Amino acid sequence: MRYLFLVITLLSLATNACLAQKNRLLVLTDIEADPDDSQTLVRLLLYSNQIEIEGLIATTSVHQKSKVVPETIKTILNAYGQVQPNLVKHEEGFPLKEDLMALVKKGLPLYGMEGVGKGKDSEGSDWIIKVLEEKDDRPVYISVWGGPNTLAQALWEIRDTKSKKEAARLIEKIRVYTISDQDDSAAWIRKEFPDLFYIVSPGGYFSATWIAINRPIDGIDNKTISNTWLKENIQQGHGPLGAMYPDVAYGMEGDTPAFLSVIPNGLNNPEKPNWGSWGGRYELYRPDSVAQGITGGVPIEKETRPIWTNANDTYSPVIANEFGRTVRKDTITFTDNKVTLWRWRDDFQNDFAARMDWTTQSYEEANHPPVPALGHTEEITVTSGEIFGLDASGTTDPDGDSLSYLWFQYPEVGTYNKEIKHGLSDNLYFVHTIKAPEVDKTETLHFILKVTDKGMPALSRYKRVIVTVQPK
Repeated sequence: MRYLFLVITLLSLATNACLAQKNRLLVLTDIEADPDDSQTLVRLLLYSNQIEIEGLIATTSVHQKSKVVPETIKTILNAYGQVQPNLVKHEEGFPLKEDLMALVKKGLPLYGMEGVGKGKDSEGSDWIIKVLEEKDDRPVYISVWGGPNTLAQALWEIRDTKSKKEAARLIEKIRVYTISDQDDSAAWIRKEFPDLFYIVSPGGYFSATWIAINRPIDGIDNKTISNTWLKENIQQGHGPLGAMYPDVAYGMEGDTPAFLSVIPNGLNNPEKPNWGSWGGRYELYRPDSVAQGITGGVPIEKETRPIWTNANDTYSPVIANEFGRTVRKDTITFTDNKVTLWRWRDDFQNDFAARMDWTTQSYEEANHPPVPALGHTEEITVTSGEIFGLDASGTTDPDGDSLSYLWFQYPEVGTYNKEIKHGLSDNLYFVHTIKAPEVDKTETLHFILKVTDKGMPALSRYKRVIVTVQPK
């Protein structure tokens, strides 16, 4: 029995260690081309204990063609260093400033393909290769906030100097998320490396998914992206790191969606862009045409292979009721690719505000996210027409806050994309009367549990339940 107990304990520890593994992130940033990269870096540092940052590389872009500015990265890191001792009072694992400083590198001060080819290596491209060569099988998520030519040079060098087998092994680790193309090396990368995992909204910026992070949407409350909200919740009265968050010039944090999906919140799964996340939802296909519009001058080229790109959601916001059931669906419905991102916007903005509070407040003063739990496994198998339930038993909150629950189906994600109705309120912690659809082949349904505390600001975390429906 003691041996069996030991085995079970070791297996449990191994499972927990696996679940606790952080996503590896390497950033390419044209910081100083626009204040938004500095804004995005401030936010990223507040999640640096939950994400394994592997590099912060200053690059060029179509908006900043002939210089790189690693000094600004270091200035923001110095401000982070002043608040790091307070951050660790709230969650463990925030890295020391000195460790992050060692990750600051720079690409060549050349635009696009001018910086790609023989003799065009830089400390930035060398660092990308070094990170990929580490004995670590986890993917490396390369979050591109400017032009990707430093990555293009790393890929060029890998192909030129490595065996085909080794090059394939290194490239297979790469996951690129760039909001839009910001130099001409982006199209080259996708053509030359057709199997490379690549998320992008090519073409005009205003048709891209990422634009939803900073664009007001008619018919909803846009308060959490307002300049007033930013001043009160981020910039002023939040210590030296908040003071480093610059005013909006062109658009707030346009590059932030390029890393939101790697934050572990129960919803995000960066290996499954089509499942939807704080960073939006994307599907793998080759666009027949690409939207025209503002690109900063980067040529719009026809895609030669499938990419992870814009997908549409249909969504009706859930709004508060003053009397009776606390929430209801709004009467307005939205359908487009931008919905896939802004539907989570209040959640990730509130999360940002809470973490900024952590830089100056004690644990007792600040709010911390709830911890959702399920009274069953995260994957359920039922038969056609069977009644089944969903249960959030065991959900807790570290601050002892009162909790609100919301269950909803994500029909665009499962193979069965019709709405499943049931007789109970969606804001119960359990829903026990869901009838599986009648199917003649195996189908999948995705249900999301959203748990929100009543702290200030209100914070949300999620659980995803995948239901497989088998025919009788």
